[in-house]
Amino acid sequence: MALDRTNLLAIDACTLRDRLATGAIRAIDLLEAYLAQIAEREPEVQAFAWIDPEHARKQAAALDEHRLRGRPTGPLHGLPIALKDVIDTVGIPTENGSVLDAGRKPMHDAFVTERLKAAGAIIIGKTVTTQLAFMDPGPTRNPHNLAHTPGGSSQGSAAAVAAAMVPLAIGTQTGGSVIRPASFCGVTGYKPTFGAIPRRGVLPQSPSLDTVGVFARSPAEAAMLAEVLFGYDAGDPATTLAPHPDLYRTAISEPPLKPVFAIVQPPGWKTADPDLRAAFDELAEELGEQAFVAPLPTVFDNAATIRARINFAEMARCYYTYGRDGGDQLGPQVRAAIDEGNTVLARDYLSALDMPKIMNAALEEIFERCDAILCPAATGPAPKGLKSTGDAIFNGLWTLCGTPAITIPAFTSASGLPMGLQLVAARGNDARLLRNANWLHTQIDQP
Repeated sequence: MALDRTNLLAIDACTLRDRLATGAIRAIDLLEAYLAQIAEREPEVQAFAWIDPEHARKQAAALDEHRLRGRPTGPLHGLPIALKDVIDTVGIPTENGSVLDAGRKPMHDAFVTERLKAAGAIIIGKTVTTQLAFMDPGPTRNPHNLAHTPGGSSQGSAAAVAAAMVPLAIGTQTGGSVIRPASFCGVTGYKPTFGAIPRRGVLPQSPSLDTVGVFARSPAEAAMLAEVLFGYDAGDPATTLAPHPDLYRTAISEPPLKPVFAIVQPPGWKTADPDLRAAFDELAEELGEQAFVAPLPTVFDNAATIRARINFAEMARCYYTYGRDGGDQLGPQVRAAIDEGNTVLARDYLSALDMPKIMNAALEEIFERCDAILCPAATGPAPKGLKSTGDAIFNGLWTLCGTPAITIPAFTSASGLPMGLQLVAARGNDARLLRNANWLHTQIDQP
C-alpha cells in the first residue's frame, strides 16, 4: 500500500535507505513527497538557493531503473540530499551566497558531491548560505518561528532538514556554522574531526579550520551520511590515508557500559540564556553518577581570539579578490573580517597555529575520565530577527581544536524554541562520539 506524504516524511533516513534498497519504496515516490513539502514550506522558509524539480525527477527515475535491472544499489540509494551553496556541483549553480559569484557553474564536482552521486543520492538542490559562508545573513528563516534566525552560515541546510524538506543535508563549519544552526533549528548537526571529510571543491575560507559537516534528524542518520563522505583526497592536504570508519554500525550499537559525561561550562557561559543554564542543571541531576563537572584548562580562555586570528588572516588571503573587487557588494561583516585579517602579523598568526596542539593536550585529562564532553551548542534559543545569525562562542573552540562535535535537540526554551546539547570527543573518536550521542538522544526521546 502506497504511503502518503505525511507517512513518508515521518520515516527516518536509515529506514528509508533500507526500504529504497529493497524496492519497498520507489525513489520517485519519496522524491515527490519531499518536492510537495518543499512547495508548501519553501516560500516562507526560503532554505534553497537553487532547486530544479525536473532535474531531481530524472535522477530518481534513473535510480529506480537501475534497481529494477538488478544492479547493486549504493548506501544512499534514492535519498534526496541538499548541499550548501559553497559546495561545487558540475553544471549546477554554486554561487557562494554572493552576487559576486552569480551565475557561476563549476566544471567539476566537489569530492563530497562525487561521493554522494556514487552512493546513489539524489542531489535535490543547493541551500542558502550567508555571504561567502561568513556572518552576513541570507534570507532563510527559522522553521519553528519565522521571525527568528536559523543561524549561520549553513542556515539553509539546517532549515531544510528542520522543515522536513529533505531528510539529510550537507554544510560546513569554520566557527560554528553546523552546530549553531542545527541547535537553533532543532535538528542534529555533526562536525567531524578536522580533515575527516575532504574539502576539494568547497569554498575555502580558512583552510586551517574549514570542516564539512552534516545535518539530520538523529545521530544515527548523521552517521549513515557522514560515513559515505569520510576519506582521503590528494586535493586536500588535511586528509590522511586511514581505514574506512564504521560510523553507522558503531553509532547504533549499545555502549558496553553506560557512558560517563564531563559537563563543561566553556568561556562565555555567563552569556548563556537562563533557560539553557537551568536545562543543564536538570540534565546533570538526571544523569547523576554518569556526569561530573569539569573546568576547562585556562589555555581555553583566549580560544575565541586565537580562532578569529587564524580565521581572519586566512580569509584575507582566500578572499583577496573578493576584497579587492567586491566594492559595495561585499557584506559589512565579510569586509571587516578581511580588513582585520590584513592587520595580523605573521608572528601572531604562526603562534596561533601552534595553539590547537596545546589545547588538545590540555583536554587529555578530561577525556581520560569521560566518554564525551557535554556543553551548550549555542547561547540559547535562536535570537529574534534576521540581521544576526547568533553567537558562535560555544562552537569556535572545538573547531579550533579540530575535535569532533555533534548537537542533538535536547531542550526547549520558555518561548517554545529548540536548544541543542553539544557533545565533544577527542580527535579521531568520531564513531564513539556518535554512539554516545545516539544513546543520549534515545534517552532524551523517551517519554
